[in-house]
Amino acid sequence: MRSTRKRGLRRRNPLLQSARAVASRRPAKRDASLLQVISLITHKSPILAQPFRTALRAVAHVLSPGQTLAVAVLCLCGVAAFGITPDTALENVAVQSVSRALPPPPFVEVGEIADRYWREERVQRGDTIGSLLARAAVDDAEAMEFLRADPSARALYQLRPGRALKVATDEDGRLAGLRFLAANGEMLSIGRSASGFVTQRETPPDDMRLTLRAGEIESSLFAAADDAGLPDAVTLALADVFGGDIDFYHDLRRGDRFIVLYETRYVDGEPSGTGRIVAAEFVIRGIAYHAFLWRAPDGDEGYYDETGRSSRKSFLRSPMEFSRITSGFTQARLHPVLHTMRAHKGTDFAAPEGTPVRATADGVVMVAGEQNGYGNVVILQHDNTYSTVYAHLSRFAPAVRGGTHVRQGDTIGYVGQTGWATGPHLHYELRIDGEPRDALTVALPLASPVSDDERAAFVAQIEPLEGELAVVRALPDTRVIAAN
Repeated sequence: MRSTRKRGLRRRNPLLQSARAVASRRPAKRDASLLQVISLITHKSPILAQPFRTALRAVAHVLSPGQTLAVAVLCLCGVAAFGITPDTALENVAVQSVSRALPPPPFVEVGEIADRYWREERVQRGDTIGSLLARAAVDDAEAMEFLRADPSARALYQLRPGRALKVATDEDGRLAGLRFLAANGEMLSIGRSASGFVTQRETPPDDMRLTLRAGEIESSLFAAADDAGLPDAVTLALADVFGGDIDFYHDLRRGDRFIVLYETRYVDGEPSGTGRIVAAEFVIRGIAYHAFLWRAPDGDEGYYDETGRSSRKSFLRSPMEFSRITSGFTQARLHPVLHTMRAHKGTDFAAPEGTPVRATADGVVMVAGEQNGYGNVVILQHDNTYSTVYAHLSRFAPAVRGGTHVRQGDTIGYVGQTGWATGPHLHYELRIDGEPRDALTVALPLASPVSDDERAAFVAQIEPLEGELAVVRALPDTRVIAAN
């Protein structure tokens, strides 16, 4: 019986078998000691019941250092099988209950959220209503029939590429709601009701943000504005703001730079138009021109530089926003029709027929009719000193007639080739005390500056705007910066 138990023990504990093999190779005088140790290991329950120090003294004097290490490993293996020895007294641990009042979780209409999933899609070139809604995971024949047939949904067919469309669906893919910004600026909402679909139009609140962009002239102002992502309306406004100081057809050179801070209108997170220019800088041949929007206490708005000088001159240099000069002011020129040398007491601007012609200053219409070689002509009297002439027009603006008051920049007619003209162009004259003068070189009167009473408020308003422009100015390689 004993031998069988020992063989079973050897099979179950390979470390013990190794210890016996070591003992067989030792001198006989150690055999008894090793057998004593083995006996202690095989009867480990009594050992574990003793204090640890007593067990350690019992085996330390009969083992070599290497054997001691082996025994320690065996002991640890044995101890790992027991968490607590019998009759061990445990400490009493103090337990404290903590009760804390927590706010209840917010109430959420689970059904309302779960039944609707909102998704935003962008209109792509070549999209149809079907392909657009298919990308939004809409599978609803009834909704498609409504969108095709109902007149209130026609605005959906006018969406331009890039516009956003928000779609809500239920768990079955049916259209639950649809929202988009129509071309007229209205927010159009289509929703499902118990009786079908309902369309609602509303004017969304304006969210005006400021956008800052910068560009560098390579060939023309419009090309540079396109590279900078500047909307056409802002480009035209920029040319108008600096029109009194800069001739954008003749003064621009490659390397000239501009910075514009303007308003952008956002609806439902999407840009939907532009507002006014708030601040701008144009550097022409190293000379910097600035313009800041200022509203006077009486409500009158205008653009002024950092010193308070008005950017608006009493006269614009050019009667058209963009054109080119084909013939300047001179005392001797071969007349293209009469073929004789005659003085040319005006400036000819070439432009396609029908191009709008604007008044260069506030004034009163003295003549709006036909006169000999001038053809269709408009003559404006601005005060007792200045008058201007606009000749070879194809037609007059509807409201322009004798005695009509016009403001600077108003359209008074359209480019043509009536009278003595060989092609469509505008003949423009500036007269001082009745005498023609060169409109491109003569010194023109300035508009009134910011008054002394308003100067402190003006300086305080433009100070942060100057800081915005300075950020871009410090980065000479910057082409486009958008800050909303």
